[in-house]
Amino acid sequence: MRDPVSALFKPQADEFYFTALGGTEEFGVNLNLYAFGDQWLMVDLGMGFADENLPGIDLLMPDPTFIAKQRDKLAGLVITHGHEDHIGAIPHLWTRLRCPIYATPFSATLIRRKLAEAGVLDQVEMHDLNPGKSFDVGAFTCEFVPMAHSIPEACGLLITTPAGSVLHTGDWKIDLEPVASFKTDEKRLREIGEAGVLAMVCDSTNAGSDDFVGSEGELEPSFTKLFGELTGRIAVTCFSSNASRMIAVAKAAAANGRHAALVGRSLWRIYEAARDLGYMDDIEPFIDAQEAAYLPPDKVAYLCTGSQGEARAALNRIANNDHPHVVLERGDTVIFSSRPIPGNEKSIGKIKNKLMQAGIRIITPGEEMVHVSGHGSRSDLTEMYQWVRPQIAEPVPGEHRNLLAQAQLATDCQVPDVLVPENGQVIRLSREKGSELVGTVPHGLLALDGNRLIDIEDGPVQERLRLMHNGVVNVVIVIDRRGDLVAEPQVQLVGLVDDDEYDDTEDEVIAAVEIKLEDMNRNQRRDDHLVAEAARHAVRRTVKKRFDKKPVITPNVVRID
Repeated sequence: MRDPVSALFKPQADEFYFTALGGTEEFGVNLNLYAFGDQWLMVDLGMGFADENLPGIDLLMPDPTFIAKQRDKLAGLVITHGHEDHIGAIPHLWTRLRCPIYATPFSATLIRRKLAEAGVLDQVEMHDLNPGKSFDVGAFTCEFVPMAHSIPEACGLLITTPAGSVLHTGDWKIDLEPVASFKTDEKRLREIGEAGVLAMVCDSTNAGSDDFVGSEGELEPSFTKLFGELTGRIAVTCFSSNASRMIAVAKAAAANGRHAALVGRSLWRIYEAARDLGYMDDIEPFIDAQEAAYLPPDKVAYLCTGSQGEARAALNRIANNDHPHVVLERGDTVIFSSRPIPGNEKSIGKIKNKLMQAGIRIITPGEEMVHVSGHGSRSDLTEMYQWVRPQIAEPVPGEHRNLLAQAQLATDCQVPDVLVPENGQVIRLSREKGSELVGTVPHGLLALDGNRLIDIEDGPVQERLRLMHNGVVNVVIVIDRRGDLVAEPQVQLVGLVDDDEYDDTEDEVIAAVEIKLEDMNRNQRRDDHLVAEAARHAVRRTVKKRFDKKPVITPNVVRID
């Protein structure tokens, strides 16, 4: 945890506060907190992708320690929508929080499946709620407000307390032709604005873009036309949670005499949840990859996970010829129906290169109309500010440049009070005093390392980084009970030297260890710990002098009679 000290903030009665423990200054890992009186409300609890700087780690999530230590004051967790960066951490972190969860039916369906897999579903108090009716979560009166996005039932959240109201938009855009999604409710948003909004905590993802975002409704005819021009197998990759994209691909495939197949477990989870709630009634059922393998190449269209280059996703396995049922060959086509999340460009590029080396055509959003963003650009944001007219603007989520872009836009829209928050900063929201930074709370990131959660600042991750950058030296010292060396120390150098340097370096390290041990008296050499530390010191000094490196050193003392 980057801020290990105890919280520097304590809520005051009858005052309204906001803080983010994740998702501000970064994409993903969303965790937002609101406080009023002595109660807290959490909005979203998501995960994000790790990059190559965290070896062995695929997924990250926010560290909830601050609020978990006072979970008796946590009234509930409210979910704006079902994307992984907003719900993905729930099955991993809920046992630390043990609070009720409030969500729309589609999001609740996804969450229940995750909780069931984690074995805790029967312990969780879940509330399925539709927009249009307020509900109380402790001291907070809440209302879901329909928003267009790239997943069913995305909503903003109106949070009302005696100190004022906040509109937490969640992820959203203005879409006049949504598919399997709400339409952003302009009428209700104008009503909220007329009633008076103390603050708007608003999505900043596309705040720096002037481009027209486009509508999900435009993609079906675009895919249909494109599919008609392609021969061979077609594979489309997108975010697994994009139910709207599933429908567009399915309809385009059917219009061109192809069968649509889903490849990837997470796609099947979203499809089944959407189907059970009636969002897939207008398309033919998807087939699985095994069934599709028996079809002629021009009769299949795959929809695959892996648009962000994920190592374990379907597209990466296909590109490496490692998928049990899907094979792509020269003359086939892969369509990337998504934009890269910042930080994923390298892994996506590797997959594209492998596909192109195999003679497979790549189509991206820069070449054809195959993707529209689920996040509003500057024109959408401008309309939102005109509808809601908040007293205070708080840009989230996104990297700092995204937050600054929205802050400038809010200022241009005549919002009187604009504050750009950082993770862990507590902002007081007041009608009389406006926004004010009043303290900080601990925050940080947890890494999913296999089946356990660890702090990214803890030993395992940091040691892997040292191994990656500095190598490792293993030393074995065989010594008898009297403290005399029985044999020459054995040294293994890993990731540190070239083959032509190995023997000389090995000899130098062995000599340094022997000299260090000779400088010890017999009593000291009878202590395994002292012998190990002496060897560690000798290796460290030798390698530092020779290579200016600080490798991981593992001395092992073998004591024989």
